[in-house]
Amino acid sequence: MRIVVIHGANLNRLGRREPEVYGTATLADVDAAIQREAQTLGITVNTVQHSGEGAIVDAIAAAAESADGIVINPGAYSHYSYAIRDAVAGAGIPAVEVHLSNTAARESFRAQSVVAPVCVGVVAGFGANSYCLALRALAAALSRKTP
Repeated sequence: MRIVVIHGANLNRLGRREPEVYGTATLADVDAAIQREAQTLGITVNTVQHSGEGAIVDAIAAAAESADGIVINPGAYSHYSYAIRDAVAGAGIPAVEVHLSNTAARESFRAQSVVAPVCVGVVAGFGANSYCLALRALAAALSRKTP
């Protein structure tokens, strides 16, 4: 099983950007936790980070050609990027949207995601562990599809 984790806008600033909201773990810490979880699950995970909307769309298209599923944190693009939403919808592989913070409990503009409706699920509010939970959920969903 191959999964691509796509970190979106500003996630390269984890550990320095609003630690009271996003925690003190760096992106390297998050990626290390993802790799430990992948090893536990016996799956292969590739992680990428892009701040630009077009680069995220390209990463989704590349994942559609090389992976069985996607875990994606589009960052603020979750709330308004129809390009990312359409890329996920057209990828032909399942995706899970993930967020470090509980977006529903924050500013009102963060309560709605245009990406979530085309994903098999959303995990939010558990800090860096949100990624591991999303990875577990996606691996389970993919396993159910395998004959």
